[in-house]
Amino acid sequence: MAENKLNLDVNTILEKEFHVDFKGYSSNEVDTLLDKVIEDYQNFEQVLDELTQVNLNHERTIAALKAKIVELESHAKIVDNKNSLNSNQMDMLKRLARLEDVVYSKID
Repeated sequence: MAENKLNLDVNTILEKEFHVDFKGYSSNEVDTLLDKVIEDYQNFEQVLDELTQVNLNHERTIAALKAKIVELESHAKIVDNKNSLNSNQMDMLKRLARLEDVVYSKID
């Protein structure tokens, strides 16, 4: 799975220092906003971790189901082959029975 490269992480945001200009922004407002951004990033990382685990579980389930499909398909082929043999054997027995009827009816 391709990972998205993020420009920022929680620590980068937390440790970011702004230069103060003559008409700079209020540091309290910037800190408040950055606190919200950090909280969002933490939530995002948590959700991403949870979804990654769910995805791995689904991939494992898919792999197991694919293996089961292969197993069942091979079993189905064996059953079909047995049924085909049984069908051929029944046809042969019916033919033999008809031939016997014809042969023995001429003898009588």
